[in-house]
Amino acid sequence: MENLLKRYRITEGAKFKLKDHDPRDTGGLDMSKEEAAKRLQDSVKRLSDLQEKLYAQNRWAVLAVFQAMDAAGKDSTIEHVLSGVNPQGCEVTSFKQPSTEELDHDFLWRSAKALPQRGRIGIFNRSHYEEVLVVRVHPEFLDRQQLPESQRTADFWRNRFDSINGFEKHLATTGTAICKFFLNVSKKEQKKRFLARLEDPLKNWKFSMADVEERKRWPAYMSAYEDMIRNTAQPHAPWYVVPADRKWFTRLVVAAAMIETIERLQPDFPQLTGAAKKELKNVRMALENE
Repeated sequence: MENLLKRYRITEGAKFKLKDHDPRDTGGLDMSKEEAAKRLQDSVKRLSDLQEKLYAQNRWAVLAVFQAMDAAGKDSTIEHVLSGVNPQGCEVTSFKQPSTEELDHDFLWRSAKALPQRGRIGIFNRSHYEEVLVVRVHPEFLDRQQLPESQRTADFWRNRFDSINGFEKHLATTGTAICKFFLNVSKKEQKKRFLARLEDPLKNWKFSMADVEERKRWPAYMSAYEDMIRNTAQPHAPWYVVPADRKWFTRLVVAAAMIETIERLQPDFPQLTGAAKKELKNVRMALENE
């Protein structure tokens, strides 16, 4: 999948255009659901093995950020890709509407609080990027943040991008590997999934009229996503613009990207030497002599 990943990885965003990325693309892969499930199973096993080494080594943390329109498949992708990972070494944080306490801090504060520890994988289901997406589409939300009027200038969004880039650069240089996913679903496929939710009583809870209202702002959201990727794609914190109309392919790409991210860290089990190795011999002898 390495060559295929290059198709979706954005590390320099200056020339990025969302229209160049087809939500229905499968990178030329043509396989049955059974074949895709088997391939994903293999990837999940590889990711689990890498996570175990990452946890044991305790040197790096991994942060995976997921952003998407509603019904793009964030929840199910996270569930399937991480299905084999030890829960002790992974934590998923879902960012909802900010609390009063969070609004009394800078916009990166709640993300910083949820960062993964060394040796662990942190998943952000939505993230600090909401502050340049939904808040940009709904500028009235800024009023709740009680920002000084002097800061709401023409450079406001540029400054937010700079803050995010500085935040992620700091993480990358202090031991947190970052991969960011935009699940790129089409408006047509979103409508199809919304209707499916309405037909299934077990999924009715996922739907609200607010989802329909947000669809009316689709062009504004697409513009915000494009500008976000264009301004925050960096070699140390790449964006993966993942086709999301076909869930089996979305999951394969996300799993491959996470595997590649961790493999670059070259995690391995610690090797004991000297006194530590001698201590193990003493432990063995003590157990055998009980």
